[in-house]
Amino acid sequence: MNNFFINLFGKDITFANAGFVYLLLLLIPAIIWYVLKQKKQGVNLQISSLQAFKNAPKTYKHYLRHFLFVLRLMSFSLLVIVLMRPQSKDSWQDITTKGIDIVIALDISGSMLAEDLKPNRLEASKRVAMKFISGRSSDRIGLVVFSGESFTQCPLTIDHKVLINLFKDIKSGMIEDGTAIGLGLANAVNRLKDSDAISKIIILLTDGVNNSGEIAPIDAAKIAKIFGVRVYTIGIGTRGKAPYPVQTPFGKQYQYQEVDIDEETLKDISKRTNGEYFRATDNKSLKNIYTEIDKLERSKIEIKKQNKKNEEFLFFAIWAGILLIAEILLRNKF
Repeated sequence: MNNFFINLFGKDITFANAGFVYLLLLLIPAIIWYVLKQKKQGVNLQISSLQAFKNAPKTYKHYLRHFLFVLRLMSFSLLVIVLMRPQSKDSWQDITTKGIDIVIALDISGSMLAEDLKPNRLEASKRVAMKFISGRSSDRIGLVVFSGESFTQCPLTIDHKVLINLFKDIKSGMIEDGTAIGLGLANAVNRLKDSDAISKIIILLTDGVNNSGEIAPIDAAKIAKIFGVRVYTIGIGTRGKAPYPVQTPFGKQYQYQEVDIDEETLKDISKRTNGEYFRATDNKSLKNIYTEIDKLERSKIEIKKQNKKNEEFLFFAIWAGILLIAEILLRNKF
């Protein structure tokens, strides 16, 4: 009885206590008892002819006189199913899907708090990136952050819910301030170098000039090219001056500073790796990158997926209660 299962609403349902199914055999004597009881409850009346009752109307109670007993049988059957503890089938599946491997390298330096993008550069970059991740269900995506140093916030994963939660935790000041573009890019390449995907992508977002780290941006780009990694670079920030929030004894005030992005280096990185450079003065520029990624050839990725076991008794318990209450109300009211 342990292998007994049914298919309900597209789910394979197994029963933890399948032996309780034998309780349904009690329905047989219950039905026999009900039939015999109905015969004994009959009343005999001797009359000369039934002609006078031939056209007598029958009420709804006549047609539904056995309905209450049926409700009771159905309620009992559903309670037995509850005792059997129905559960969704627990299994592992090897799924082959098509996708690409992507690492997002995000600048979290203090200058990313400038508010030329709303609410600021960092939050705007996070929101667009999270929306992009939600639409790429078959891709493995990772996250690297950098400022004066760099670290991996999330390795390549197909579990995008975890990745998005880690995205939400990102804030400026997590690590030493600065702009180590080369170090951030090298760290992202390191996450992709052992990937078997045909398309390996890095989306590098920054708003400044490399001024920290032990690796020059161009050297990191050369490493990316060796491992077949394509790099899309995005220079974040409006053209001209941008408002930077500054804390003063009188509260937060704004200072307008020139937006200084090393576009030549970012263009060089993209050109060396067959990628493309974008200037993101608003969120629309970020979407252009994702359109470009959609055109890339997708590679097959093996994913091991688990269907977790869930208790499914609630559906049966609710309907058992509904039928039982209906039987009681109908019996006492009508």
